[in-house]
Amino acid sequence: MPYLIGVTLLWAFSFSLIGVYLAGQVDAYFAVMLRVLLAALIFLPFLRWRTLSKPLIYPLMGIGAIQLGIMYICFYHSFLYLSVAEVLLFTIFTPLYITLIYDGLKGRFTPWYLVTAAIAVLGALVIRYQNISEGFLIGFLLVQAANLCFAIGQVAYKYLLEKQNNPIQQASIFGFFYLGALCIAVPAFLIWGNLDKLPSTSTHWGILLWLGVVASGIGYFLWNKGACLVDAGALAIMNNALVPAGLLVNVLIWNKEADLTRLSLGGALILGSLIINEYWVKPRVELHRGHLEARH
Repeated sequence: MPYLIGVTLLWAFSFSLIGVYLAGQVDAYFAVMLRVLLAALIFLPFLRWRTLSKPLIYPLMGIGAIQLGIMYICFYHSFLYLSVAEVLLFTIFTPLYITLIYDGLKGRFTPWYLVTAAIAVLGALVIRYQNISEGFLIGFLLVQAANLCFAIGQVAYKYLLEKQNNPIQQASIFGFFYLGALCIAVPAFLIWGNLDKLPSTSTHWGILLWLGVVASGIGYFLWNKGACLVDAGALAIMNNALVPAGLLVNVLIWNKEADLTRLSLGGALILGSLIINEYWVKPRVELHRGHLEARH
């Protein structure tokens, strides 16, 4: 848990740095590629190329491609359509995806989770009820795609390492995670990147350096390592701890003119969906599954 708490505090600033200083100014594909490249350079010296089995290397690269490569592309582009506060609030769906993915691995599905998702969507509409535009919907869907990729990566990484018979020094394998992300980020920039929007100021380069080396390089390693040390419930809760931390940083430092009333009402609905999920839906789901197991 200390790893997850530390990274939460670290990442609380990342949303605002991207939304305020990079979105619309620096090409999103370049920002993603550079961020992943810098993170990869940190861990490449620790890779055990010869002693690590291919059945572990390829899944790690696949996880990195999804959790970082595809996720970052969706995430960075969402700032072109949404405010930082909206992006933060809409990441609250990630725990729901984590639960659904775990259920999927076990071959089960619970429709009650759709109820909590609907309440959360209502909260999103309240935040923008006077300006529901096509751009807003695109941004919302981009955040959800990023959430889903982030959830898949966390669950898959945790699941993969739990299956290993022998303990693994995670620093010696994590470079493959970033190499997998580069397999997505580099082609995406070469195909869709805008060379007219490369970083042009020392602020741009400084923020990209911070995001690549610290937020991505150190942050994702510690987050995934922490995810392996807690249960799925704790992991889901810590995914949402980032929301209030990031909002506090954004509103106090960069977005003092935010519509706090609407933001609070929508945020309360989204938070309410999480509370309903934790204290009403989950107990009933577990009780129902207990009855089914008893019959068998």
